[in-house]
Amino acid sequence: MPRKFLTLLALAVVALPAHAEGDAVAGKKAFRKCAACHTVETGNRVGPNLAGIGGRPVASVDGFRYSPAMKDFAADGKVWDEALLAQYLAAPKTMVKGTSMAFAGIRKGEEIADLIAYLKDPASAP
Repeated sequence: MPRKFLTLLALAVVALPAHAEGDAVAGKKAFRKCAACHTVETGNRVGPNLAGIGGRPVASVDGFRYSPAMKDFAADGKVWDEALLAQYLAAPKTMVKGTSMAFAGIRKGEEIADLIAYLKDPASAP
């Protein structure tokens, strides 16, 4: 019995990194929650364009007027990497108190990983 448990545990640990990458196709579906205010195409909407957000400095999209709270959040040179995006997507209002973004956040870690995978490469999700 212990051997089966260890085998299952090993399989579970090996499976985690693969899921952490996310699924861009599922992320495209998750992006529907964002699409009312954001786009991955050209231009801005109510929210800034999210095309190429990975590796981009926070609050840096030309032509978009950010809230004072988001400007303050960005003041120390933060960059949108996967970890920061994941934390923000889970609770935007908690992370950036006073943000004008009305979105409450995404609760499921799997959905966040999928959304980030889509944002990294929208063209990979037909």
